[in-house]
Formats: sequence, C-alpha cells, structure tokens
Amino acid sequence: MVTRRLMLRPPRGSDLDTLTALHADPAVNRFCAAATPHGREAIQAQLQAWINHWQTRGFGHWAIAERDQPDTLIGFGGLMHRSVAGHSGLYLYYRITPQAWGRGLASEMAQYAMSQAFEQHHEGAVVAAVLPSNAPTRKTLECLGLRLKGTLADGPGSAAALLYELSADRWATLPRGEPEAIAFAA
Repeated sequence: MVTRRLMLRPPRGSDLDTLTALHADPAVNRFCAAATPHGREAIQAQLQAWINHWQTRGFGHWAIAERDQPDTLIGFGGLMHRSVAGHSGLYLYYRITPQAWGRGLASEMAQYAMSQAFEQHHEGAVVAAVLPSNAPTRKTLECLGLRLKGTLADGPGSAAALLYELSADRWATLPRGEPEAIAFAA
C-alpha cells in the first residue's frame, strides 16, 4: 500500500531487529504505556501477533517506510482489534523513529488506516490510548478527528491512559486533506 509519502506493508518476521531497536529507543518510549513489550522474546511475540492479525483479518499494523527509501523502515503502525484494560476495540497504534518525527508521517499513515477501517472494512469506530503527558500524540489524534472519550489503566501501577475515539459517522463529516505535521521534540 502506498500513500503520498509512505510505503506500508504487512510486517514480517525479518522485521524483528528493527522493531526491537525501536522499542529500545528511550526517546520513542518516553511516552509509552506499561504494556510496551521488553526483551526480544516479548517483542517477537508482539510481532507474531501482528502477523497473525493480518492472516486472520486481512489487515493490521504495517511496517512503514518512506517511498523514497522503501528498504529502510521508519516505524510500525496501523489498526488492530484488541483489548486494553478491558476496553475492546479497533485500536490505532504507531511507533515512529525520532528521525521521522514532526513531518506528519504518523498522521498520514493514521489517516490512511482510518480510511481503510471506515470505507473498506465498514468498522463503527477507531480508538487510541495515549498517556496524558504525550501532548504531541494527543494533538495528532485530535487533528485526525478523534475525541477524548475517557480513561483506562493500561497495567498495574501505570498511569491511566486517555482513550480517544473516532466514529464512522464523525469520519464521514471530516474534511480530507494533508495531515498536519506536529512538532515532537525528543
């Protein structure tokens, strides 16, 4: 799949080293919730779950590269059905390398993912969980049309995450255009 600036493909087992490096980056993990996998085995299980989601549902998280550098992954993201702290839904997720932050690439991927969810798969809503301190991601979600719905605890002892939601009805009323680039300082 291709957007204006991105190439999106299903993840593969060979993406493990890239995903492991992304999860190990302190800048990337600064705002991540307690459910982030740690250790190669846990990250491999996460990657396998993404691959399995693709095999059973025909969509899921993508490996993301810029079109002008298709062999260099800048992150992972997309939509998956999952349950977080007892709240089940179609969750938007993305992790992008800091070198690609602030250019609207996560927004571009997310906008494409939501168009797939609502226009191709006819889903009723997309949700996202984000820590309250992650102001850039919150602004990104709001610019994409998601609205704050409530809070949920991601794990024992972790801070409550904010739950954002975008319904199919709201999506249908939103203007389509270039995603806004959100400044995101490491």
